[in-house]
Amino acid sequence: MKKTVCELFAGVGGFRCGLNNIRTAEDYGKKEKWDTVWFSQWEPAEKSTQYAHDCYVYRFGTRLDNNGKDTTNYNIEDVDKTTLPDFNLLVGGFPCQDYSVARTKAQGIAGKKGVLWWQISAIIKAKKPPFILLENVDRLLKSPSTKRGRDFGIMLRDLNDLGYGLEWRIINAAEYGFAQRRRRVFIFCFNKKTNYHKFIKNSTPEDVFNKDGIFTKSFPITKLDTSTIKSTGIVKNFEDLVDISENFSFLFENSGYMVNGIIHTSKTIPKKIKFIALEDIIEKDKIEESFFVNKIDLDKWKYLKGGKKISRISSEGHSYTYSEGSMRFPEDLSLPARTMLTSEGTKNRSSHVIKDFKTKKLRTITPIEAERLNGFPDNWTSGMTTRERFFCMGNALVVGVVVKIGKEINNIIKLEKK
Repeated sequence: MKKTVCELFAGVGGFRCGLNNIRTAEDYGKKEKWDTVWFSQWEPAEKSTQYAHDCYVYRFGTRLDNNGKDTTNYNIEDVDKTTLPDFNLLVGGFPCQDYSVARTKAQGIAGKKGVLWWQISAIIKAKKPPFILLENVDRLLKSPSTKRGRDFGIMLRDLNDLGYGLEWRIINAAEYGFAQRRRRVFIFCFNKKTNYHKFIKNSTPEDVFNKDGIFTKSFPITKLDTSTIKSTGIVKNFEDLVDISENFSFLFENSGYMVNGIIHTSKTIPKKIKFIALEDIIEKDKIEESFFVNKIDLDKWKYLKGGKKISRISSEGHSYTYSEGSMRFPEDLSLPARTMLTSEGTKNRSSHVIKDFKTKKLRTITPIEAERLNGFPDNWTSGMTTRERFFCMGNALVVGVVVKIGKEINNIIKLEKK
């Protein structure tokens, strides 16, 4: 089976870097093991300046559809999915949105407009790739708060109806040797026609969790007590996606899998690997003055990072107390970084403030340090503004996590027919 891939919501190429193990300047430019036949990156908030797409094209070049047209910077809703080249692996990180569906006279079943899951679903339906690797925030498994697990349940039922089984795992990158405590759920899907589907279908839940599953091989766990495994059906008890949307609720744990509509899930405990500390990735040379905290802003930083209780009035008119605990200020350089957000580098509670290596003065992290926290080569996003570089890194994934998963996908596709 050829290593061909389509990358959706590509950002600055995190999946592509991971699958091809591009983590240093020396790695960049080497022949890629995976052939990216098409990708998509469009930032709706920045219609005139598509800096993530521009970065991707600068690093890798563009790709054309089967009509010879470059649609890589189109709104994915406007792309004719049937014109995409064939591929054997679909990858993408997509936002956690309201996946609920409803019945309509004209369309039968329809999801909300603008919800990107349905664009992924349409591509899967049109191209039917053997394998899919998706990434999302970990709260996907629990959303919405009013009906825990419904949105993930809709995804699972949709994938089952499209002919796929899947595995998932919430992975904290720092627990497996990386420099950021970034928790994301990864979902590996496999078409029912693949040998891998047959392999997982014939394995017991105990074996899938403890030794056979892709995530257990990539990210080892302590031996699982099988009495903790919960199971449920998503086909037999529910008529269709609307029934799931209206009535499904389930507590999904951090690990699980689904084959033929039967879900098995359990809480797994990682076999932790020594993380990379902040002190290992910070720049040691002279840093530009604009990153340093000045005396005027110091009190604001202390307030933002400190614990507080604030009286507020809700939209319904009742009063309540909003409280938040204190945060370490400055960051402990002997620990991995917290999760980077798209607001990194601005004056806000979530931005990292560290002691500079040379001067010992307080400063925010630099764009190069942000790239290192995600495992990209230094200056991968150079050419953008500083704000744009932080935004892209806040949206990106940890490249090394995809490197590990990619190695197992390589082993899996070797078992498939040419």
